[in-house]
Parts: sequence; C-alpha cells; structure tokens
Amino acid sequence: MSNFYSPSSSSDDNENRRIHRIYNPYESLHNPHAHGPATPIPIHRLVYDLPTAPEFLFDEEARLRRRSWGHNLSFYAGAAYLSGAALGGARGAAAGLRAAEPGDSRKLRLNRVLNASGLAGRRAGNAAGAMGLIFAAAESAIAAATGEDGVAATAAAGLATGAIYRAAAGPRSAAVAGAIGGLVAGIAVAGKQLLKRHVPI
Repeated sequence: MSNFYSPSSSSDDNENRRIHRIYNPYESLHNPHAHGPATPIPIHRLVYDLPTAPEFLFDEEARLRRRSWGHNLSFYAGAAYLSGAALGGARGAAAGLRAAEPGDSRKLRLNRVLNASGLAGRRAGNAAGAMGLIFAAAESAIAAATGEDGVAATAAAGLATGAIYRAAAGPRSAAVAGAIGGLVAGIAVAGKQLLKRHVPI
C-alpha cells in the first residue's frame, strides 16, 4: 500500500503546531513579560521576592488568629526558662566575683564563678520555666473559654500564674503574687500593642 502526500494534511499539522506548543515551566524566569506586557516582572523579583505571609497545611490553622495551645506551651516555657537561666547565671557570676578573696588563684576564682552561676541559673531557669508553663496553660484555657486573647485575657492569665505559683506560701502571698502577675502581664501586652501601632515591625 503506497502513501500519498496530501497538502491538506500538511497544512493541518502546521496549524496544530501553531496552536499547540511545548510547555516550558521556566519560561517566566527567562521572560519578564510572560505575565503580561502591561506589568512586566523582573527576574530578581520572581526568584527572590517570596511571600512573607505564613503558609499553613490545613485551613483550620489558617483561620486561627492566635497561637495554638501547644505553640503557647513550648514558646512561653522555653522563653521563660532561657531568660531565667541567663539572668540567674549572670547574677550568680556577679556574686561569685564579689565573693573572691585576695589570695585566691585564678583557677579557684573561675571555679567559684562557675559554681555560683550554675546554681543561680538553674534555680532561676526552673522557676521561670514553671511560671511559663502555668501562664501558657492559663492563657490557652481562658482564650478557649472566652474566644478572646486580648489584654484582659493575658492579664487574667498573669493573675492566675502568680496566684498558683505562690499558692503554697499562703493566701496572702498568692494574692500579692497574683496582683503583680496580672499587672505585669497587662502592661506587657498593652506595651506590645502600642509598639505595633507606632513602630512598623
């Protein structure tokens, strides 16, 4: 069986080639006008101008306007422990330096500073970490119950944190610690909102 050349079939092939073309996924990187001649996008923006908004895997996480309880727990506990350990260690190191005697060798002074900073840093870190755990649990519980996580909820969580942490020392000590905790938490969150309003961060 012989094949015959058909001009019409050749023109159809040429027409299909003009309509359909091979897809090149990297065309937008090499052609700044690929997104439209009216608004050309430079190559450096396509490569380096990444979105700054957080990306979520599930829609439920994207609809949340606050941190989850697990995020709260790890953030507050970790930040409080590290801050307390650093401040306590610095205070202990200063106490170790003040306790040095004139006849001490350099090795003995260093040993005294390390011992004092380690002891004070461990105590302060544990105390601050415990308060961070209590505060995270209280804030998450209040936010879940009321649906709000503003200044009032944070102040209430600070009040509960101080009261629970000092509950073993008696009701008077718990009341004073709760008042201090609520005041500090309220001032902190109010200052954060004020800073966001006036400083572009």
